[in-house]
Amino acid sequence: MSWPIVQLSDVAEQCLGKMLDKQKNKGTPMPYLRNPNVRWFEVDTSDLQMMPFEDHEHDRFGLKEGDIVICEGGEAGRAAIWDGRLPDLKFQKAIHRVRPKSQLHNRYFVHRLMADYHAGRLNDYYTGTTIKHFTGKNLKRYRFPLPPLSEQKRIAEILDRAEALRAKRRAALALLDELTQSIFLDMFGDPVSNPMGWKRVKFGDILENIDSGWSPKCLDRPVRNGEWGVLKLGAVTWCEYDPSENKALPPDVEHRPELEVRPGDLLFTRKNTYHLVAACALVRDTPPRLMLPDLVFRFRLANDAEIDSVFLQRLLVHPAKRRTIQKLAGGSSGSMPNISKAKLKTVVIELPPLKLQKTFAARVKGIEEIRESLRESTRSLDQLFASLQHRAFRGEL
Repeated sequence: MSWPIVQLSDVAEQCLGKMLDKQKNKGTPMPYLRNPNVRWFEVDTSDLQMMPFEDHEHDRFGLKEGDIVICEGGEAGRAAIWDGRLPDLKFQKAIHRVRPKSQLHNRYFVHRLMADYHAGRLNDYYTGTTIKHFTGKNLKRYRFPLPPLSEQKRIAEILDRAEALRAKRRAALALLDELTQSIFLDMFGDPVSNPMGWKRVKFGDILENIDSGWSPKCLDRPVRNGEWGVLKLGAVTWCEYDPSENKALPPDVEHRPELEVRPGDLLFTRKNTYHLVAACALVRDTPPRLMLPDLVFRFRLANDAEIDSVFLQRLLVHPAKRRTIQKLAGGSSGSMPNISKAKLKTVVIELPPLKLQKTFAARVKGIEEIRESLRESTRSLDQLFASLQHRAFRGEL
């Protein structure tokens, strides 16, 4: 079925959020959205921060029920729909607000954007090499098919029902993560206040080395047929190792086997946005021939270190602990903050008895087995959803 192709600027109004200016601290403090608050279709308001807004900025940077918010950087293109539950919520420069005109249905648009995002079709609209950005100029020229409004609503309703099933799977996985955090706190307490008085050492004292990665110019696609590839930042960003986030190495570029990621590796993002830097993921399993990228460190523990890698990963991603590490990030104004090896080595690490760490790791293993079963179910649902999207946007539903 042939539908007209439109660009976003024809069917919606768009605005980029307010830049945080610490020198110009005027106005009334109000909650605002950051990049991490935007999930697909949903806005997470659990960790909102405050920024001053002057009276004349309220409308410009305000949100209305039904507005679409889109990440400008980081996971550029990820989008959600604001439900209006906080009347004074604003948004910062990392977020685009898109306000559809009468001929565009917001949920249809987000489903379309999601399909193009996961299929890599947004790449033509990005700027930047290592870190992708979805600038206002490029977002305005984003082109997509626009069926009649009634058909947009029908497509959105069908895809919404399928997405609801996927959301239930994701919620179950999130509950398992909360269970792991609860077990950690019950066994070890808050790592920053250290109420149980565990021994503390400098991170550098338990490390043999911090390996740096490599980011050659790669092909703009994932690996296939046993090719060598380089992980993307997204492989670690959410503190869960995702080997599908990779790019294939060109055949004329020699691979570096010493950088191949292996099961048991602890990977750490040294550079990202302030809210996403210092993510840490444990590699439990991985396809071969994937190499460490430049923006990610690999921690190699000393042979005599009395620490378990499962415990260490959960320690480093504990929200309070991670915030202390993020404060080590430095960088010039407007640049991505970076955490150096030297600063990382000064981080204080709590060391409970190794036997207790091993007990914790065994409990986590049991949870991971359940998690993997849910992940497999989620992957099947994702494949079915992708097929449904493809048919929907071809007018075959």
